[in-house]
Amino acid sequence: MTAEPKWLDTREEHAWRTFLHTHHELMLRLQRHMLADSGLIPAEYEVLVVLSQHPDGVMSAQELGSQLRWEKSRLSHQVRRMQDQGLVARDPNPADARSCLVRLEPKGRRTIEEAAPWHVQHVRQDFIDLITPEELETLIAVNERVLGHLAGRAGSEDPFQGNGKQATGK
Repeated sequence: MTAEPKWLDTREEHAWRTFLHTHHELMLRLQRHMLADSGLIPAEYEVLVVLSQHPDGVMSAQELGSQLRWEKSRLSHQVRRMQDQGLVARDPNPADARSCLVRLEPKGRRTIEEAAPWHVQHVRQDFIDLITPEELETLIAVNERVLGHLAGRAGSEDPFQGNGKQATGK
């Protein structure tokens, strides 16, 4: 016999559903803006951001997939589509014949450098500027706690902690 679940009370359910709805609506809005502003879909933007943050714009497909937390097949299909657009290139990996290197092409660098300011403007307008500095600190703490729990750690290293270069790698 299984134990009766500990159901969410009204306040907990409201918090959970509000979180889900907010995330969904925010992502939809940001995706629409990104497509309208730059013609990019979020997956393309993510690949370009990670590559642009790498000093020479070149990463092994395995490292890129790991940073994006994508399955190998998803990365392969996405990189192929982006290669067809001239945003990235695939080269043989001299260190591992079983894999390839993904290289940011000049068109890809220009694309991310043009898209990032628009994206940051929308993130700020539709999220960051609506939150007080104190609320932002609370949001960071809560999310780090949840990420730490999901990763099986008591604390969490923030995988997104950066130096202000997330948008373009500049």
